[in-house]
Amino acid sequence: MLTEERYSRILELVNEQGSITIHQLMEELNASESTIRRDLNAMDKKELLTKVHGGAISKTTNVHTKDEEVFNRKHMNQEDKDLIAKYAAAMIEEDDFVYLDAGTTTEQMIDYIKAKNVNFVTNAITHAKKLSDKGYRAYILGGEFKSTTEAIVGEEAVEALEKYNFTKGFWGTNGISLKNGYTTPELKEAMVKKKSMENCKTCYILADPSKFNEVSSIKFADYKSAIIITTKAVSGYRDQKNIVEAKE
Repeated sequence: MLTEERYSRILELVNEQGSITIHQLMEELNASESTIRRDLNAMDKKELLTKVHGGAISKTTNVHTKDEEVFNRKHMNQEDKDLIAKYAAAMIEEDDFVYLDAGTTTEQMIDYIKAKNVNFVTNAITHAKKLSDKGYRAYILGGEFKSTTEAIVGEEAVEALEKYNFTKGFWGTNGISLKNGYTTPELKEAMVKKKSMENCKTCYILADPSKFNEVSSIKFADYKSAIIITTKAVSGYRDQKNIVEAKE
């Protein structure tokens, strides 16, 4: 493969995935480590990508530092969210002890939950109300109320999670990246997501395709720590074994 052809393929791969390792590029291009390192150095100088320790990241990857208001998010990607919510709700079985993260897709899940004798813990007041109205026992975490995402966050909420061990849990995320994992813009909310996932046997991330290759300020879990429920695996993720596509 000619040098310019390698550059083109490297750029295609790094832009698809947001980030890529030297080892991945060696396999994809059937090239030596020294060749890949030389290519990345040259491409970095040309400002085609950003070379980092062990690989490269895309110049097109944005780091998001603010949350979108819940009211606005409720009207985004509605069809995808509905499919994801319906599929996720079917994962809940009788006698499960479930953590339900604050978020518009997790809230939509509640409309489709049919399993009996399920107990829930949530950090969203709206979720707790809807679950209670359906006849479920719902526990809500204490702590600081964050109006942007309508979530209970902070150290008090993290401490409350210490006593729980969940069979299943469902979380939203602002970004999914093979390298950066699952991310969200705000530290206090990330702390609650992180702790609740650590105390859960099976973790599900609910994400429409727009969340892939996005990165926010704070990482709350590694990429492989959860099963992703989405409607379509985007390029660069189609061979990932932890992705489930929700269909009609």
